[in-house]
Amino acid sequence: MSYAGLELNKKTAVVIGGTSGIGRAIAHGLAEAGANVVCTSRRVEQCKTAAQEIEAIGRESLIIPSDVSDRASLENLLTECVKKFGKVDILVNSAGRTKRASTLDFAEEDWNAILETNLTGTLRSCQIFGRHFVSNGYGRIINIASLSTFVSLFEVAAYSASKAAVASLTKSLAIEWAKHGVNVNAIAPGVFKTDLNRELLESTDRGREFQMRTPMGRFGKVEELAGAAIFLASDAASFVTGEVLVVDGGFLASGVNQ
Repeated sequence: MSYAGLELNKKTAVVIGGTSGIGRAIAHGLAEAGANVVCTSRRVEQCKTAAQEIEAIGRESLIIPSDVSDRASLENLLTECVKKFGKVDILVNSAGRTKRASTLDFAEEDWNAILETNLTGTLRSCQIFGRHFVSNGYGRIINIASLSTFVSLFEVAAYSASKAAVASLTKSLAIEWAKHGVNVNAIAPGVFKTDLNRELLESTDRGREFQMRTPMGRFGKVEELAGAAIFLASDAASFVTGEVLVVDGGFLASGVNQ
């Protein structure tokens, strides 16, 4: 086997939630590996900026906003991508939300909103793009799980439940669609510094605990997720499906470190 299989030339990727943070870094990595990449989220201006960044790498893109709570917007996303590129090969589901609060006092409205985005939104996009992949006999789906897929994080029960369910959904879809040439995997990021969590990680006890429990002694850089995504999106991962690939600096492996 040639490991040129890691290249994504002539592939088209859609990254939902790809205009910021982890999704944006993954989108850039897929583009660097050769794919045309469409980054989408709810805000058209962010989609425009993301498309310009992909084009600056030398790949093609589109400006198409979408909302994982709106099935019609996801169907339009697929339609426009197929119209432009002929097909889609890779789907990354990176849209997500969270809220920290005591579970005793957690509003059911907030619980439902988090599961709606993180779990049901992932299901919607997998259904819509999965049908396209099954019809074509080829596809790569990468969902975004979390450390909280495996271990509890204090006062984020809704987020943790949604991400544990994303891992289960990933495995279910993997075995349903394997015979159709569609590989479904997930990436579970450790603690990565983004614009949204920078203050928490740098100036709170919670942030200090995250760093202390990471054997590498630092937070991840979002660019360090790109390699895992490129691998799972590529033909080098042709026999990998139903897996949750953890990229966490050793966090989950950690026991006693001294």
